[in-house]
Amino acid sequence: MGDVEKGKIFIQKCSQCHTVERGGKHKTGPNLWGFLALCCFSSVALFFLGVIWSASTLMEYLENPKKYISGTKMIFAGIKKQNERADLTAYLKKATSA
Repeated sequence: MGDVEKGKIFIQKCSQCHTVERGGKHKTGPNLWGFLALCCFSSVALFFLGVIWSASTLMEYLENPKKYISGTKMIFAGIKKQNERADLTAYLKKATSA
């Protein structure tokens, strides 16, 4: 389990391209409200992969997005440290749900 407070690394690493609040605007990347446990069809690569987002798939994706989803347009290189990914995942779980 990650630390929600430490997961605010989102602000440094992700908020340039994503928002998390309900009804938030899309930036370069989509608003992430409610994306966990939903099938994400925001790109052709994601559609064919049929990703069901969960804490475990997010942990794997955040380690190396380009390896997890071939053809992704996301330029983010990933987060190598497992504890940082866990913190970010905990933050996103809380920030993107009711």
